[in-house]
Amino acid sequence: MSFFKRLFGGGGSDEGAAQGAPAKQIEHKGFTIAATPYKNDGQYQTCGVVSKEIGGVMKEHRFVRADRFAALDDAVDVSIRKGQQIVDEQGERIFNQS
Repeated sequence: MSFFKRLFGGGGSDEGAAQGAPAKQIEHKGFTIAATPYKNDGQYQTCGVVSKEIGGVMKEHRFVRADRFAALDDAVDVSIRKGQQIVDEQGERIFNQS
């Protein structure tokens, strides 16, 4: 199955948070960061969502990184840290990208 099918919900039997609720969710500087790693080739792919309500509209920025881990907990921790890094470096500008 292709990477894009798994990323956008056609993942079949793959495990991980991408199929349901986030594995972990935190608040960081007014943003919500949700870790949503998914199983890919036997390992968990770093993946998450950064969201914030702006002007009454919920904005989301989804990210996937190349990092993979054997343990779900490790992928969750790195996904949260990557989300925090995105917020720290870009803030609300992440929602203005194409």
